[in-house]
Amino acid sequence: MSKKKFDLEELASLSAEEIIDKIQHENYSLLETLGASKLRREMVPVGKICNAAVNYVLGATAKGESEEEHARRARAKLVKKLRKLTPGTYAGFPQDSENGLVVGFNHPSLGEIARILMMKMDVMGDKPMLFPVNLPWYEAMAPDYDRIRQLGIIITPTITPSTWAKLKLVEGTPLFEEGTRIKRAFRDLYTKLSHDTIKQGGVIFVAPSATRQATVFRSRAVYDKKDPIIPTMSILAIQLFSDPKMKCDFLPMAVLPPDGYKRGLNFRKKYQLIPGDLFTAAEIRKKYLKKNATKLPDFDWDFHMRIAEKLPKKYWYL
Repeated sequence: MSKKKFDLEELASLSAEEIIDKIQHENYSLLETLGASKLRREMVPVGKICNAAVNYVLGATAKGESEEEHARRARAKLVKKLRKLTPGTYAGFPQDSENGLVVGFNHPSLGEIARILMMKMDVMGDKPMLFPVNLPWYEAMAPDYDRIRQLGIIITPTITPSTWAKLKLVEGTPLFEEGTRIKRAFRDLYTKLSHDTIKQGGVIFVAPSATRQATVFRSRAVYDKKDPIIPTMSILAIQLFSDPKMKCDFLPMAVLPPDGYKRGLNFRKKYQLIPGDLFTAAEIRKKYLKKNATKLPDFDWDFHMRIAEKLPKKYWYL
């Protein structure tokens, strides 16, 4: 079935939540509306795989006495299948932390996403989980949103700098203005959901690079502090710790892909997920937070470095 495009006048009247609802339930595509049908089509196979997996684990799992029990059994079934199809090792991750947790990782391929989900469901159980998802990913998985949420996974769309550049919207045009507004609205929604997730003692997974890139630092110049670093982690820290009661630790996670890996899911090849040294809430508040700051480059660099320290040097920077 072909996707529907938003009418520009209609689009201008919709909130982020309303746009997302239409993508989820009414077969609309924001990417098609913004002239990026190729980006949408590239992720269709991922959507089909997601659909098959979710349908299988929920449909083939006995429902039990409650929805929570059904979800718990479905997660266990999914973990068992993922161990065979997308194997990975993940010893040493925290299980029973009272604080919320933000996990930042290097992002060489699509493959680590399946391994991260396996680790989370196996080790962190019922904790609520938020995964910000780049818009092409999101549109591929959006029809399964409600069933994905049954498994304890909340996905929310973002428009990364890389995707924004690929949209090639012309500044000053109505589409550019709407795209800019929606990008900001998605970011604000992500901020709200992040706050809610962490308040519940949940987990947020985020790739600081905001794109698929094997190395931790985008370039040697960023590593050498000659070029600016993407402030993904520091912006999230500033937003979360604006609440003085917020209890949230930040965990660097190194992803070591298998030899000969490709950008896709890399079925039956083993990844290693390696936890780095934890940044505690107290450490971040004392060492890094600065009044009225919009970015914390020292925190971003140190966070990236704690990922890099767990990897061979070839994964540190381009």
